Amino acid sequence: MRDAKRRADALRAAKARQRELTKPPGSLGRLEDVALVMAEVQGEPRPQARPAAALLFAADHPVTKHGISAYPSSVTAGMVGNFGRGGAAASVGAVGVLGLSLHVHDVGVDTPYAVGPPPDGISVVRHACAGETAGDLAVEDAMSPTLFAGAVRAGADAVRSLDPSPRVVILGEMGIGNTTPASAVTAALLDRPAVDVVGPGTGVDAAGLARKAAVITRALARLDDRSDPREVLRRVGGREMAALFGAALAAMDQEAIVLVDGFIVTAAILAAVRHCPDLAGHLLFAHRSGEPGHALLLDALHAEPLLDLGLRLGEGSGAIAAFGLVELACRLHAEMATFDEAALAGPSA
Repeated sequence: MRDAKRRADALRAAKARQRELTKPPGSLGRLEDVALVMAEVQGEPRPQARPAAALLFAADHPVTKHGISAYPSSVTAGMVGNFGRGGAAASVGAVGVLGLSLHVHDVGVDTPYAVGPPPDGISVVRHACAGETAGDLAVEDAMSPTLFAGAVRAGADAVRSLDPSPRVVILGEMGIGNTTPASAVTAALLDRPAVDVVGPGTGVDAAGLARKAAVITRALARLDDRSDPREVLRRVGGREMAALFGAALAAMDQEAIVLVDGFIVTAAILAAVRHCPDLAGHLLFAHRSGEPGHALLLDALHAEPLLDLGLRLGEGSGAIAAFGLVELACRLHAEMATFDEAALAGPSA
């Protein structure tokens, strides 16, 4: 990690530049804050948003057997194929609109899928942990210690393999049923009952919502110790959440900003921040999800998301949408003229 003095000097210089740009102080609102966060993390007075990459982690969940999702588990595999062919929202947004690369990492998809040669800018990788058996979190640990370590390592390796090293890492996920493990992790880490965090996910009806809450309550009853966020994630989380945990920490080690998507990603991020508080300084939160548990997570992380558009798709879509604002913030900060350069009078004394 860059030394603290360089980061402090960069932040000080970035704040000074903000005062010199041709605008009233603070008039660009959150865009100014984003530029300052980026400057401190990068140790550069004029930070940049590129290179950047979007990483999606996909996995299935045995807990779906309890009727907690409106879609069958086979849709996870179908969507991995859709990502790889360029037909998903994340593919269109990241690659087609923003010109970023999209890297889909299978860390636990149980149904076979076919991708074929993906379009330029898209890759699909299946990790070794994807072939191991996960548990039904309602009645047993979601991951063995070995499986959990493998999923965390897959997430870290996904970031470390990016070339060139990114300045911004967009994190997303795919997994039918994964709002249930995300809700369980949220409830456990925040010490809240299931009914406070459970939401509709893919659109379950009232009966499905009740089943979901009951499953989460059963999972929470198995957790006699919630003090270790890694153990909470291992026992009631999901393989894609473990991979997100590893990816976020690896991005921090590479001095990158993590652009956090919605509910599932944020639940994994809370576990990562509880494990490594320094990660908090490397995070930008993309949007506020429609899932009720997401508001609780954002409050716990003292996070103010950039967007509030009613999104609840997942797959990194909110973070991909917010990346344009992050890039805009950096370019405004770096490329706007100062009052001296524009030969304009600054603010009155």
